[in-house]
Formats: sequence, structure tokens, C-alpha cells
Amino acid sequence: MHKPGYLFLAATSAVFLASQTPQIFPQLSPSASVSQTIGTTTVEVLYHRPAVRGRQIFGNLVPYNQVWRTGANEATTIRFSDPVQLNGQKIAAGTYAIFSIPYQDHWTVILNKRARQQGAWEYDPREDVLRLDVKPKAVPHTEWLTYEIYPASSATAYVDLYWEKLRVSLLVEVDVDEIVTMKMRKAMRERPSDWKLMSDAAQYCADQEIHMGEALGWADRSIKLNEQPTNLSVKARLVYLHGDKTQAVQLVEKALALAKARKLGGAVTGPLEQMLQQWKK
Repeated sequence: MHKPGYLFLAATSAVFLASQTPQIFPQLSPSASVSQTIGTTTVEVLYHRPAVRGRQIFGNLVPYNQVWRTGANEATTIRFSDPVQLNGQKIAAGTYAIFSIPYQDHWTVILNKRARQQGAWEYDPREDVLRLDVKPKAVPHTEWLTYEIYPASSATAYVDLYWEKLRVSLLVEVDVDEIVTMKMRKAMRERPSDWKLMSDAAQYCADQEIHMGEALGWADRSIKLNEQPTNLSVKARLVYLHGDKTQAVQLVEKALALAKARKLGGAVTGPLEQMLQQWKK
């Protein structure tokens, strides 16, 4: 007869080997993933989906007051491609294991820096990067454990876990403008002769009304590299936002004349004419 220790080692070895080889047999808790882009930041959850199958889940199959992998099989993971805030707490870009401790009146949600783990057996609280206390909400029955990511605004989204008759929500917030600005600056350092990139960066800043002085410099560099109706009109918008209506009108007139000389058509000249009419009123 095999000893209990041998059986435990055999079982864990089988799990390890199964994770290293192509899947042959279906899993009771199949793998799933969900992702959402917030601005330019990707949030992705990878997990396995157990079913209720008539069982009492919380307080029984998933005991209270114990660390749970927040899914099945391997530990559930969440990835942020850029720094974010999770329920108001700063989190660096990276992939983390999601653990939780369900209690009767609240949950503690844990992000652990060791992403690849088998269940919660290898969990080490010394590797936690964040702990959040959240209150679950009662919802209609969900048979299969489900993660969903709902955009709440252009800069926020909710990561929701549904199972049995509970929902647990986490709010992800992204500083979209700061991340885009950082990426624009890096791209322009790497591509100092890309006039269109500079024009697009200046356009973004004009749209968001941020970094206006820096954006005006980008527009000037773009025009110096390759004068186009697009970068002239971008500079016109920035100058107009700075309060110099006269120069803004002159720049649009120059952009419109250039577009007509190059026979660029109504898709280009139409918006310029409309801009000119509005600013001349």
C-alpha cells in the first residue's frame, strides 16, 4: 500500500506533467480568458471555470477564512500592460496571481507577484503586492465561475467575478493621458524624423488640451520636416487654444491653399473650410 506522502507527490507530479504536455482530456474546469483595453492599456484575466453542479460553494466547497486561488486548477492571473490603480491603490505593470480570502461579510482580494502557481498550495504571503477588502454583492445564479471586464469610462473598467449567487468587483483606473504622453515621447526619441508621428502627438494634446507648449513644439518640428495641410491645421488649433485667433486663421488659410494646390479633395478641404468659417465669425 502506498503511503499518503507518496500519493500526494504522485498527484502533484501528475498535475505538473499535465501542465507541461498538450491537453488530451477535457477538464472539469475549462480554461478561459477575458481582456479589455482601457485607453492603450490592456487588462487580461486568465482563469479556469469550475461549475456549481448543485453544490454549496462559499462556506463549503470554498471555505471561509482560507486562501483560495479564485478559480480552479492553476492560480488565476491578471495582467496589466501599464501601471494602473486598483481600487485606488497603485499597481506596477506586470502579471500577478489573484488569491482571495472569502469571509461571511467581506472578501480580502490579494495580488501576489508570483504569477505561475499551482492552486494555493505554493502561496506565500511574503510575495503579496496588494490586499484589498471588498464587499461581495448578491446576484442571480451563475453556474460557471465567470470573470468579466466592463468599461466604466474612457479611463476606467470594472473587473467582476461572478459565481453561485455572488459578484465581487474591482475598479481599474488608468492615467490614459500620462501613459499616452510617455509613449509619444519615447516614440519621437526613437523616430526623430517622423513628421506624421509628431503631428499626431500634437493633435492628441490639442484634443485633450494637455501639454500645450510641448505640443506646439512638436507641430513646429513636424512642419519643418514636411509641411502638410494636416500639421498646419494642428498647429492652427494649438495657436487658437493659446488665444491667438489671427495667427490660427492664417495657418488654416495656408493649409487650405496647400490642400487645394495638391488637389486633395473634399475630405481634406471640407473640414478646413468649416474650421475657417467658424473662426472668422
